[in-house]
Amino acid sequence: MSKIKVLVYGGNGALGKACVKFFKNKNLPVGSIDSENNTEADINFLLNFSDPWVAQKECIHEAVSSKLGNDKLESIICVTGGFAGGNTDSEDFKKNCHMMWQKCVWSSCIAASLCTKFLKEGGLLTLTGANAALKGTPEMIGYGMAKAAVHHFTKSLAGQNSGLPNNTQVVAILPQVLDTPRNRKERPNADMSTWTPLEFVAELLYKWITVPGERPPNGSLASLITKDKKSNYVIV
Repeated sequence: MSKIKVLVYGGNGALGKACVKFFKNKNLPVGSIDSENNTEADINFLLNFSDPWVAQKECIHEAVSSKLGNDKLESIICVTGGFAGGNTDSEDFKKNCHMMWQKCVWSSCIAASLCTKFLKEGGLLTLTGANAALKGTPEMIGYGMAKAAVHHFTKSLAGQNSGLPNNTQVVAILPQVLDTPRNRKERPNADMSTWTPLEFVAELLYKWITVPGERPPNGSLASLITKDKKSNYVIV
């Protein structure tokens, strides 16, 4: 089995699967962290996302250490997320806030903690925020709150004395709407020409991993913009 160079946290979700597939097609050995196996990944690390935060962190650290030994990763890509709407009057307000915090903030923190042990100097950590969270989100408060925390976390990790390996670059991608099977099913009449293809994101991340000079500045929030089916990113 090949030693992995990249670890995709959330590797069995829609975007995670696209990343694993793209990296594999480029002969970049990749591991997946998720609650279920991604059959295309070189190595799978399984987590129970309902376990307490610290238990998840300890579990994944032990599992990755047992497979990597003293080897180091080129990059850790955290693409966990999901969506839950609702304002403060919603019946599931607290439940949805908790779920978004688990999926977005817990996973980002665990990904960063993995970097301290397993990422090489000059490596790349990519987190996933949201373009919507650049301003208030009154009808999806839990989602916006968690994603905004990821934005702040990105800036903090990029600062001095954050604990990451020397010269680590940290970037957050901020999608607007990703072109996923679930979004297509739930929004069949939407203008999909403004949705960002998963393949674009995977290719962009691959370029940042393999060509350090193409990466945005450390601590960047890279908003993914698609118009008339043409995608790019802008730093916000």
